Amino acid sequence: MPARHLNLHGVVPSALAEGVARLQAKLNIPEQFPADVLAAAEAAAREPRLPALDRTDIPLVTIDPPGARDLDQALHIARDGAGYLVTYAIADVAAFVRPGDPVDLEAHRRGQTFYAPHRRFPLHPPVLSEGAASLLAGQTRPSLLWQIRLDADGATLDRTVVRALVRSRAQLTYDEVQMELDTDRADDSLDLLRDVGLLREEREIARGGVSLNIPEQEIEVRAPGKWRLRFRDPVRVEDWNAQVSLLTGMSAAGIMLEHNIGILRTLPPAEESALAKLHRTARALEIPWPVEMPYPEFIRSLDMHRPEHAAMGEAATMLFRGAGYHAFNGERPVQDTHAALATEYAHVTAPLRRLVDRYAEETCVALCAGKPVPEWVLASLDRLPEEMSASNSRAATFEHAIIDMTEALTLSGRVGQEFVGTVTELRGKAPERAKVMISKPAVEADVVGTPPLGERIRVRLDGVDVAEGRTEFSLVGPSSPVAYTGRSDESSGRPRHLGAEESPGSEEQGGG
Repeated sequence: MPARHLNLHGVVPSALAEGVARLQAKLNIPEQFPADVLAAAEAAAREPRLPALDRTDIPLVTIDPPGARDLDQALHIARDGAGYLVTYAIADVAAFVRPGDPVDLEAHRRGQTFYAPHRRFPLHPPVLSEGAASLLAGQTRPSLLWQIRLDADGATLDRTVVRALVRSRAQLTYDEVQMELDTDRADDSLDLLRDVGLLREEREIARGGVSLNIPEQEIEVRAPGKWRLRFRDPVRVEDWNAQVSLLTGMSAAGIMLEHNIGILRTLPPAEESALAKLHRTARALEIPWPVEMPYPEFIRSLDMHRPEHAAMGEAATMLFRGAGYHAFNGERPVQDTHAALATEYAHVTAPLRRLVDRYAEETCVALCAGKPVPEWVLASLDRLPEEMSASNSRAATFEHAIIDMTEALTLSGRVGQEFVGTVTELRGKAPERAKVMISKPAVEADVVGTPPLGERIRVRLDGVDVAEGRTEFSLVGPSSPVAYTGRSDESSGRPRHLGAEESPGSEEQGGG
């Protein structure tokens, strides 16, 4: 099952905050930083290692969710003849964190930032991640500055990364940028973000990459003590911004592969048996899938607002399995591609929130400068895949448990009520069960039985255990027919790259 992200608008309910605290303790997710780590971070914030190159002349901006403080990336896009020059500044964590110092050792213990609806458990102390190292507006910061030249069709012509001082001009939100674009008030750089984003999406289609709409849940606080779960409807600029992040990750992978050293984010190809199962699912849902139609084209033909198509999309998320990291030194790795992206890829754009990015960035900046990769990077390459795998597993458990708990809280007090949902998955276990996506409230129910995939059914809530984040539903029967109107306000999602997600990668749809 893909990662389910939970966003928050407003103040989190106290019962959920208490549940998250219990869960955090159970999973041993660090609550505070040790005193020596905080002291080292304070010292590093006062005396960063600054590069000589000054590129504060570039009018960069950041685009993030409202209130974000750990800002990893800032961008600017300009015309470059018939093509484009994409400038992407990434926070330079290595300017503050020395190999083997207390901050570095603690980052290896954590692996990444862990997210709850109302707070985060950061990879680095906030004095760095939300302060001195963050690309905050109006502040001069050390960065890894990527410049990627594209032709008129969005294909990469060349790419390089150097250390440079930068200064973001503004901290923008996705909604603000989308509004400016929709009302023709955006500056040239943001207009070009749309152009480049669309071109990169076309190139993704051409190479066989796959995106899919998966509903994303969020808590919406309507008034003190009143809140609800709903499915979020993102704006298009999030996808275009993600394409720039993906472009940078692909560029980094290309540099490392050219020099036969580095660490990639990989995903093995789908197995033929899994693809055959998807064809059977399509037939069961009565969704036409001509034999000559390639899988990516079929996925793009789905409308996730139609119940039977939503069920198909849910099944498709299981096609790609086994995402991981592959470190190499001396020869090209056997597994060097990310199957869902249909290209080589590396994580480099979130070093404030994900450990592996610092190492991939250091590798690329050294190679582009014609220098040896630092010994501290080489010494850690082999253990990074295992460290990140363990951290990703813990983060996934944390996030899924929080969502289950939130759903239980949402449904507490409603035992005995009936709900309408769509069957999105059948599970062949004893007893056989089905997964049902309910739109109001936005929850997923597990029920005993084998109703047809894609069918609208009624289920009854029989029990809730908030502490365990568990709900119990039973099958009542088919729902009254629901006419499809082309769009539902109850269920919507954003393009997601199959098999490709993790917590820090919300800005990178293909980053997983």
